[in-house]
Amino acid sequence: MIIYTPLWKTLQKRGLSSYRLIRYYSFSTHTIYRLRHGYGISTELINTFCQILDCRVEDIIEYVAAEEQKTTP
Repeated sequence: MIIYTPLWKTLQKRGLSSYRLIRYYSFSTHTIYRLRHGYGISTELINTFCQILDCRVEDIIEYVAAEEQKTTP
């Protein structure tokens, strides 16, 4: 399963919020909703995040095996 926990940490490090993504970078509220609830996003969107945040893919998404996710509190 793909999770977006690294994205929220990277945003915090860069001093950005969901509001700024919507207001200044024209992300839709639906996109933010999808990220917060763990739904899939396009590779183009991941590319856009990497450009805006000047980071690597690993700073945006992480793969967690289903078994690991069930045991993680």
